[in-house]
Amino acid sequence: MPRHPDGSSFRFDPGALCLELLPTGGPGALAYFEVLHEPADLVRWAEESRLPDGLGTGAGPGPGPNSGPTLVVSAGEVADARVLRDALWRLAESHVGGEPPGPDDLATLNGAAAHPPLAARLTPGGNREWAPGGTGTGLLSTVARDAVELFTGAFAHRIRTCGAHGCRLLFVDTSRPGRRRWCSMERCGNRHKVRTHRARLATAADE
Repeated sequence: MPRHPDGSSFRFDPGALCLELLPTGGPGALAYFEVLHEPADLVRWAEESRLPDGLGTGAGPGPGPNSGPTLVVSAGEVADARVLRDALWRLAESHVGGEPPGPDDLATLNGAAAHPPLAARLTPGGNREWAPGGTGTGLLSTVARDAVELFTGAFAHRIRTCGAHGCRLLFVDTSRPGRRRWCSMERCGNRHKVRTHRARLATAADE
């Protein structure tokens, strides 16, 4: 759930893990929305993301009584997360615009994906959990690999920018009809409906 610097928030499902990282900030003017300042911020993002439940935290016991934290993040890995996120912004916007990916951004993505991703394991009870010892680097590899799959997969042509004026949020339209226009009906979709309604009232008043 993206949070605006003014404290407001809204529901937003971008349809892919890698695109969930984008609302945490970004390059240029998007730096105004930056929320990844320290390790706890990246851990919090991971816990709130579409990653399966059970990721744990970097400051307490993990899923088992004898295990350590499931995810431990360093300050350097937070900086790496911001670099990867900014590269993903440019790569996704270039993809939507039909432009070739920037070589530096491509190298950033592929470099992150080259590291081992987070490891999942099966518990004796038949449940899925994240193996202890996960790092920020593993988290970023998981995100980068998701991006590779998205940009080369069946929904690559469904990556879109929100249709609202001034909104740059990106999403992959996984709906069956493929006609999603807004980042969120709660936010941009509703604003469009309000503007359209007011315009109709104004037109009717002038007739």
